[in-house]
Amino acid sequence: MLKEERIEARVTHQQKQRIARAATLRGRSITDFVVSCAAAAADQAIQEHEAVRLSLQDSKRFIQAILHPPKPNALLMAAAKRYAREVVGAK
Repeated sequence: MLKEERIEARVTHQQKQRIARAATLRGRSITDFVVSCAAAAADQAIQEHEAVRLSLQDSKRFIQAILHPPKPNALLMAAAKRYAREVVGAK
């Protein structure tokens, strides 16, 4: 993959030393370490945002289903009869 973009960041001396040490411990260059950590953090942030967004959408659907439940269809009625016969009737 051709790397055409560039990211720059100013850090304190202590931050650079910590990053350099961590990169060394992982056997990577500082640049590779920073890029891979930033990419992983970006993926996590996106995933968390999408999970929350989907969760909110699902919550809205759930509330709507409670407030305005659909009428039972033939399959649901058959399942209820089978449940009553096999589970409730077994007691």
